[in-house]
Amino acid sequence: MALDSDTLAQLCETLRRFVDEQLIPAEAEVSESDAIPDRIIQQMKELGLFGLSAPEEFGGMGLNMEEEVSVMFEISRAAPAFRSFFATNVGIGMQGIAIDGTAEQKAKYLPGLASGDIIGSFALTEPDVGSDAGAVKTTARKDGDHYIINGTKRFITNAPRAGVFTVMARTDMKTKGASGVSAFAVEAGTPGLSVGKPEKKLGQQGAHVADVIFEDCRVHESTLIGGVEGQGFKTAMKVLDKGRLSIAAASVGLSDRMIDDMIAYAVERRQFGHSIADFQLVQAMIADSKADAYAARCMVLDAARRRDAGQNVSVEASCAKMFASEACGRIADRNVQIHGGNGYIREYRAEQLFRDARLFRIYEGTTQIQQTIIAKALVAENRKRIGV
Repeated sequence: MALDSDTLAQLCETLRRFVDEQLIPAEAEVSESDAIPDRIIQQMKELGLFGLSAPEEFGGMGLNMEEEVSVMFEISRAAPAFRSFFATNVGIGMQGIAIDGTAEQKAKYLPGLASGDIIGSFALTEPDVGSDAGAVKTTARKDGDHYIINGTKRFITNAPRAGVFTVMARTDMKTKGASGVSAFAVEAGTPGLSVGKPEKKLGQQGAHVADVIFEDCRVHESTLIGGVEGQGFKTAMKVLDKGRLSIAAASVGLSDRMIDDMIAYAVERRQFGHSIADFQLVQAMIADSKADAYAARCMVLDAARRRDAGQNVSVEASCAKMFASEACGRIADRNVQIHGGNGYIREYRAEQLFRDARLFRIYEGTTQIQQTIIAKALVAENRKRIGV
């Protein structure tokens, strides 16, 4: 779906008001309680946030990538926990089924995921498997017309509230690496599936992560996403390319918010008889932050447009995710610095956003993994070109 410019602008303006009037005022409450209020979750549903990228035929908005990142720029001006709650449905918690699922799987899960009545979760990471996604140890052994899943997944976002998990498990025990991994849609409550208690984290309170444990979890073969074994890694990579652009957009949104905060504080704060916004070293931090955020926004939009045009954007998505998340970290640090001592005090929110921003450089692939992806692709392209 490609919205006309007026409709997209209206949607973004609606979400900007929602952020300013509902989400930002609730940040302290969410941080202290480590929970998003039900009233806000209901508002998210009414705004259609859970179904931004779901096909229209299943009740979603069917936004293309450029439209989706434009929305994320706005919604991510609030503390990242709000975005995290619905974004798994928009991205990694739904896209495996939406992209590679069978017609029956799509019909069964996409309407509920689009409405927010079902929370989706993406179960790839394991205690000993993070960046090396092809080294999945969780197994799914064929037993008649069923599979028996055993293993533990770690740091799974929204696991405590998930209704369906996209689970990566090894179906070919003899084949090492990615080709032996398959994807399954496993419902919460399936015997043998249990969820650990939510982890206590550095930041992003209200966004819950937990272990997901499979102990002889028996699932029907119809849960195999796409109905084909050995496609799980390919599915994961398709999902992660899109997810990286979403995280990059979230980094831009939060960067914009922190720039607004640092400028507002600098204008009001006075030292030596002047607003500190008049001091050139403070101005330099503001200018560097704006340049970082602007460059990140341009990268995200360019990569999104390329993806919408049908291009392979694995390199561009990694570039955007790496740069935008690192820029967000720099801006978060400058925001605390401009706030001075108040930046270390919870009331001013700079310290919370500093902690929240730190995770962007880790999940959906660390900065170092993005560097590896980019470099390997460029080297391989060069070798192909010269015939080495």
